[in-house]
Amino acid sequence: MTRHEAREQAFSIIFEKIFSDDSIDEIIFNAVEGRDLEIDEFARELCDKTIANQEEADKIISEYSHKWKINRLPKTTLSILRMAITEINCFDDIPVSVTANEAVELAKTYAVEEDASYINGILGAYIKNTGKK
Repeated sequence: MTRHEAREQAFSIIFEKIFSDDSIDEIIFNAVEGRDLEIDEFARELCDKTIANQEEADKIISEYSHKWKINRLPKTTLSILRMAITEINCFDDIPVSVTANEAVELAKTYAVEEDASYINGILGAYIKNTGKK
């Protein structure tokens, strides 16, 4: 499985978590059972870290989002941003440019063009201001 495919897996689980009180373990178990899904190790780690760091990611999104309050963001956009910010902050071996590009590509697939631009802007400003490479 490619990293892109693993990110798609993680995105679907993180997105589902927004609508569920179930734990990530339960969501993954149901996905494995119901969809015959084989969860990727990177996807699992990204899910766990995204949920564990959600509060921090939400603060960052709120700080850099000048147009929309976090509760007004489309759930797809919010899920992608949470996941990308977590990846930037917690996976030092992945270049931030790769993470940002992957987030934009996910948005192009699962959201609308404006969301992809919005995500690119938020992540670009965050990366620039933090000096992450």
